[in-house]
Parts: sequence; C-alpha cells; structure tokens
Amino acid sequence: MLQYSHHWVVDNLPVIVCLQRDNQRRYCTSSVPLGCFGDTSDVSGTICASLVRSKNDVYLFNHYHFRVLYHQVKDSWSDEGLNRVISVLVEPRSISHPKDSPDCSSSTPLILPDRFDSDLAITYTYSVVYEPTEYKWASRWDYILDTMPESKIQWISILNSVVLVLFLSALVATILLRTLRRDIARYSQLESSSEVQEESGWKLVHGDVFRPPAWGMLLCVLLGSGSQLFLMVLVTLFFACLGFLSPANRGSLMTCALAMYACSGILAGYVSARMYKFIGGLRWKANVFLTATLCPGVVFVMFFILNLALWIVGSASATPFGTIVALLALWLCVSLPLCFVGALFGFRKHAIEVPVRTNQIPRQIPFLTTYSRPVITFFLGGLLPFSCIFIQLFFIFNTLWGNQFYFMFGLLFLVFLMLALTCSETAILLCYFQLCSEDYRWWWRAFHCGAGTSFYLFIYSIHYFVSRLEFRDATSGFLYFGYILIIVWLSFLLTGTIGYMACLWFVRKIYSVVKVD
Repeated sequence: MLQYSHHWVVDNLPVIVCLQRDNQRRYCTSSVPLGCFGDTSDVSGTICASLVRSKNDVYLFNHYHFRVLYHQVKDSWSDEGLNRVISVLVEPRSISHPKDSPDCSSSTPLILPDRFDSDLAITYTYSVVYEPTEYKWASRWDYILDTMPESKIQWISILNSVVLVLFLSALVATILLRTLRRDIARYSQLESSSEVQEESGWKLVHGDVFRPPAWGMLLCVLLGSGSQLFLMVLVTLFFACLGFLSPANRGSLMTCALAMYACSGILAGYVSARMYKFIGGLRWKANVFLTATLCPGVVFVMFFILNLALWIVGSASATPFGTIVALLALWLCVSLPLCFVGALFGFRKHAIEVPVRTNQIPRQIPFLTTYSRPVITFFLGGLLPFSCIFIQLFFIFNTLWGNQFYFMFGLLFLVFLMLALTCSETAILLCYFQLCSEDYRWWWRAFHCGAGTSFYLFIYSIHYFVSRLEFRDATSGFLYFGYILIIVWLSFLLTGTIGYMACLWFVRKIYSVVKVD
C-alpha cells in the first residue's frame, strides 16, 4: 500500500487533497493516498501526521470527505441560476466503523493487522458538502494551480535561468563577432598569395571545408528527422501558448504532438533530400526510406517493448493494442508518404551553392590539441544549452513521474527558443575554433556539439531517479529508463540538427565574405 494513491476526476478537474505545512504554506496534490504507514520519523507535515500513534502501524483511508466549490451564474433561459463546479477537494480519513452501524464521526482510526487469518470486511463511506466561491468558471484552473507545489517558485527559477542564458549568449556572441571581424579584416588586407600561405587559420581550409563527410547519408537522415522534431515541438508549444492545449483538455497535448509529427514528415523528406543532394549522394531511394523509418522506427520498437512489459505484468496503464495499430497506421499511412513527397520537392530543387571550390586532394590535418578533440567538444557543446533547460526539466519530470500538472507553456516556449539559440551559438563557436585549428571535418562535429545536450539530459534523469523516485520493483525502473532513452534519442536528433544547421549557415557566411584565390 506504500506509495500507492488514487487519482479522481470530477467535471474534467482533478480532485485534490490539501494540507497545511509547518511554514503555514498550503500544499495540494492530486495524489490521494490509500493510507499511511506509521513511520513516526517521516510523517511531519504530511496527511498522516494526525493519524500516526505508534510505529509500524498501517492505517487505511476508508472515508472521504468531499468539498465541492461552486460558482453560481445567472441563466438567461430561466429564473433559477446555474451552478458551475470550480474545484473539488477531498479529505481522506481513517475510521474504524462499528460492524452494525457505521459512524462517520468516530475518531478511532482503522489499523490493519499484521497478518490476515481470515477475510477482513472494510466499510467505505463518504460525505459531501457544497460551498459557494467567488472564483469564476473561466479561472477555475487558477485556483488549483496556485496551490500546487513549487508553482510560485517556478517563476523565480525561470527568470534566473532566462537572465543567465541571455548573459551567456551575449558573451558568446560578442566574443565570436569581435574575433571573426578581426580575422576578416586581416585576411582582406593581404595582398600577395605568399602572405596568404604564411597565415594560419580558417581561411587555409577553404578548399576542403565543403568536402562531403563520411557516412553522409546517415547524417542527412538524422538531419531530416531532427527537422521534423523541431517543427513538431515549435508548433505544439505555440498552440499550447494560445491555450488550445491547456490541462483542462486532457490528452490534447499528446494528440497535437503526434498529429504534428505525422504532418511534419514532408519537412523531414525535404531537408534530408536537400542535404543529400548537397553532398552529392546518389542512393536517393535508400536515403528517403531511412529518413521515413529510422527515427520513428526506433521510437516505435522501444515503445512496443515497454508496453509489452506492461502487458506481461497486467498493468492497467498498458496501451491497448488497437491504439498501437492506430499509431502504426498514422506512421505508415501519413508520415511515410509525406516524407516521400517532401523528398521529391527536395531533389527537384537546385543543389545548395557554396562560395568556394573543393580541392581534389584532401588537405592534411595537423595534430589536434586537447580542447579541439571530438569528445571534448561533445561535452562542452552540450553544457551551455543544458544550463537553460535543467530547471524546466525538474518540473517536466515532476509532471511525468510525480503526478503534477504542467501549465507554464509560455515559459516553456521561451526556454525552447533559448535552447535553440544557445545550441546554435555554442556549435558555431566550437566550429570556429575547429576551423582555426585547420580541421575541416566540421560536419559531424557540428551535429555532436548540439547533441551533447542529450548526454546531460541522461545524467540528470539518473540523478532524478536516485534522489526523487522510490521504485520498489525492477519493472518500474525498466519503464523509467526505457522512456528516458526515448526522450534522450529525440533530444539527440533535435539539438544535433539545430547545431548543424547553425554551423552550415555560419561556414557558408564566413567563406563568402573573404576573397579566396
């Protein structure tokens, strides 16, 4: 019974249980516990504080007192007013009812025995009171969200995060622009080709900077999938900011995200085809097929394995087989054909032009310093973008695993834009340092710099699992890390694509503003 709870819904609103903490702050949650365990060292400030009398006793809540708050409005069709439900609060109680005549006013708690020698008959009762309130129906969610834990401190935390990211972004942009402007001015002042050879820096690799990378098709496939995810997240959060995906519309957020992902398949095919044509690829059929199947295929297989585990243990939270078939049909009948349509438009477009020609013989790459190695740039590239989302991750994880409500979609949309900005700036900065060290293999490095955020996301999920969750069986841990791997995989594609696209724009820009012989 430990850690198990009810979740009730009345008029599309969660039923909440509230208590007063020691600091006089009201704490509310939608998790209604089944009972209490008499650990006297860990009940202060909880709903069990008034029940626990001795150690190791188990108390069962078998009476629920409901308070229904309503607001009366006038009805233009009749003289009688209409009552609209604003909030429903419940106070669970443990009452040892007499067998013959249940008494809800009894103060004797129901303590479960250590051993059950015979069947135990438990009487469940409830009581309801209706109370008027001045809250209006349009703002009834404000009443609930104001009492949720950490709802007020989130504003201060997000403000601190935004200020930090703005400061770091301005610092990175200032350093990069000043250094780059100085390089361009120096290269423009060179008059003879002999002087050019004496210089060192990113201009010397102009004949190799657009040389196609190894595993080019895989890179194009990942870029197409990442672009699809970027459009899905952008549009979904935009609609959430407008209020179409509020907590009052249960399931609307996931429905919108899935629909947008399927419709964004046309962008995945287009971007992948454009990038594949850019690097001179010839196996366009394989490229389009992998773009349409690799990312959603990995997610679908992982989700099916996790759902299979739920079926095996007989969990009620397992996704029905019909829903899985519907998701599979959405993928194969909508997303996959749109991906081929987008690829058709992409291959018909002219190839992306570059400002310099590629030499036939590759230039020798000098010895790499420690800070310019791929592993180091991978970790450095993800650190700054992660700093702008880790606070939001705490609230998002509480929503996913702590049965809380997430409602600050406007701030989440702002944080997402800040994430894209910092991913772009960090990837550009590291790409610039790489080119200055005369290493022209920036293609995969740019993708990895942005994708490094997913590594820190995985580390944070481990920290959250250890410090915040109390799973007591292997299945729960397996499900947690299974879903985390799906999130990390999608984050890897999303942030990696942002970093690559920013570096592609940057590289084309800097080599187009200097004179190359």
